Amino acid sequence: MTTTAATTRTIVTGSAADFRPRRAGSRNREQLVSWAFLAPFLIAFALFLVWPIIHGIILSFTDQSLTGAGGAFVGFANYAEALTDPVMWQSMGNTVWFTLLSTVPLVVIALLMAALVDRGLPGQWLWRLSFFMPYLLASTVISQIWVWIFNPQIGAANNILKFFGLEPLAWLQNPETNMLSIVIATVWWTVGFNFLLYLAAMQNIPSQQYEAASLDGAGPWRQFWSITLPQLGPATVLILILQILASLKLFDQAYQMLGGVASDTTRSIVQYIYEAGFVSYRFGYSAAISYVFFALIVVIGVAQALVSRRRKEQQ
Repeated sequence: MTTTAATTRTIVTGSAADFRPRRAGSRNREQLVSWAFLAPFLIAFALFLVWPIIHGIILSFTDQSLTGAGGAFVGFANYAEALTDPVMWQSMGNTVWFTLLSTVPLVVIALLMAALVDRGLPGQWLWRLSFFMPYLLASTVISQIWVWIFNPQIGAANNILKFFGLEPLAWLQNPETNMLSIVIATVWWTVGFNFLLYLAAMQNIPSQQYEAASLDGAGPWRQFWSITLPQLGPATVLILILQILASLKLFDQAYQMLGGVASDTTRSIVQYIYEAGFVSYRFGYSAAISYVFFALIVVIGVAQALVSRRRKEQQ
């Protein structure tokens, strides 16, 4: 009995000892497989995001030109010039102004569109398609459509003004209306994305809440204000953040609708970065402007995060 017990303990102990290295080896193999799957993403991430950021920072401290000339280290000279450049600040102001003009209607109109579809309009599939379809079009297509609409002679916009007895406008040629024209085109183009986000958020609200409110005598308007709007807070914050970041990157539609002509009232900061780098051939200065703009975006993002945190704490 003693010999058998000792043998059994030896067998069990030996098998456990043999089992541990196999488990460690299995974990190592799993880690290698995981890194193998991650490697393509990490390589692409490093090549197309990390390295361009590092290279851009290096360029911003040089006088590198698109022609290949220059490249000498100039320190903070590019940043000092950017901070005292009136055209850069004017472009920054135009970008902020466009963001303010476009963000409010892009949020409010999307909310109203989603509310109409969510409440059960006939032919919902058609409304969803028509609201979201413009967002799928390329910026070049959108620009050409609205160039025709804003045409001073044959455009639909002036025909509508004439119908109401108003004077026609040179929408894209007049400095007083060209930014408004770009805002109108942008709202029509991109409101479908915000509409989809709002609609998804509304459909996640439990229907039992609306049923209980109906039993208490609350009408559709009261249900919207007391049930729908309060629960759309997180979605609204997300849409605001995404919309502000998207509006700050204004370039495509403004550049194409105005035929590439730089206007003091419509030149965005992204267009000025493009002009500094690819028109004036000043790559180093263009990189410095882009990082000043990046700093502005970071400040806006931090401010929004602080506001959201305070709201959560108050709730």
